[in-house]
Amino acid sequence: MGKLVVTEFVSLDGVMEAPGGEPGYKHSGWVLRQFNQEWLDYKLEEVLPHEAHLLGRKTYESFAGAWPQRVGEFAEKVNAMPKYVASTTLKNPDWNNSHVLQGDTARAVTKLKTDIKGDIMVAGSRTLVRTLKEADLVDEYRLMIFPIVLGSGMRLFDTAEEALSLKLASTQAFNCGVVVLTYHPARAV
Repeated sequence: MGKLVVTEFVSLDGVMEAPGGEPGYKHSGWVLRQFNQEWLDYKLEEVLPHEAHLLGRKTYESFAGAWPQRVGEFAEKVNAMPKYVASTTLKNPDWNNSHVLQGDTARAVTKLKTDIKGDIMVAGSRTLVRTLKEADLVDEYRLMIFPIVLGSGMRLFDTAEEALSLKLASTQAFNCGVVVLTYHPARAV
């Protein structure tokens, strides 16, 4: 069984909304202000070993609208890998190799973690990440922190019934000021 890895673009003040230019948010496209080949190379190296992508419906629709038309090693990997969508409204996903999870999301993801031999990546998908966190299904959080304060917007960890304790696993800093913090849940042993 592989691990479930949540990877997110996050502002210094915890905002994860519309990093790549998605419409409807006044600061949309904020990661592009720190566009840098160094962190782009990191994202390529991050996606290559993953066996599957798990997405919420909104992120899936955003990615499906963008990635099929792109070229390059990253696009080839993302377009080819199996994609699983947690959605109650999406019925017929048309992006290559996409599947809608059926039934209870936590149960479906637990089964997916057992069925898929490698690691599963979750990007964006704020509502899905909250569900996965509450069901204790996340094995690793990779937060790519951008040196920008947005002051408003949806945050990755904005509501929680219970506190989430994490253990720092690694850090990586880029010359542009972007830092990747990798955490594992501090589960009781």
